[in-house]
Amino acid sequence: MKHIAIIDFGSQYTHLIARNIRELDVLAKIYHTDIEISKLRGKVEGIILSGGPQSVYDENSLLIDKEIFGLGVPVLGICYGHQLMAHLLGGKVEPGDVREYGRAKLKLVGESVFFEKVENGSQVWMSHGDAVKKLPQGFEVVGRTRDCGITAMADERRNFFGVQFHPEVEHSTQGAKMLENFVLKICRAKRDWKVENLVDDLCEKIRVQVENR
Repeated sequence: MKHIAIIDFGSQYTHLIARNIRELDVLAKIYHTDIEISKLRGKVEGIILSGGPQSVYDENSLLIDKEIFGLGVPVLGICYGHQLMAHLLGGKVEPGDVREYGRAKLKLVGESVFFEKVENGSQVWMSHGDAVKKLPQGFEVVGRTRDCGITAMADERRNFFGVQFHPEVEHSTQGAKMLENFVLKICRAKRDWKVENLVDDLCEKIRVQVENR
């Protein structure tokens, strides 16, 4: 079954992303960063790059094959994933002028389908020391906060989006709507999954693993 793939860079909120998507009746699966791109090709309707505690310019930072951006599906980067997207696509990430942790007000800039029916000035949850300082080619700023000039960026032509905040947590008051916009409007995912399907999948995996034992 086609699904939304979540690449986990070590965020404590990764499973919240999956839960938000599954509550839309859309299947979401979490993968480690070493997932082979061939295992995603033709099987995903969209990709989300999660947050994480590291810096993209650290020697041992977690990365992802840049080929992921050539799969022809929408990609959303969250926090570290936002920075990594900018880094891999030719932008620049540097230590922020101010470390943001906690609530912030999001000022929307222009129009983006990602923020459709999201109130300008809504509260978002920030947790970062680094920041995107230069946009990759093809991207535009679509959201700012007081201390972060590139809080949200978008390449609407390729359906690539990045947000510095965490839309998956309840402190981002309209974050669920943003994820809904990404999954249903941008990825056009089918709402054909139920939690009962998860039980069936787990049972089948157990049968395969234990065989006749």
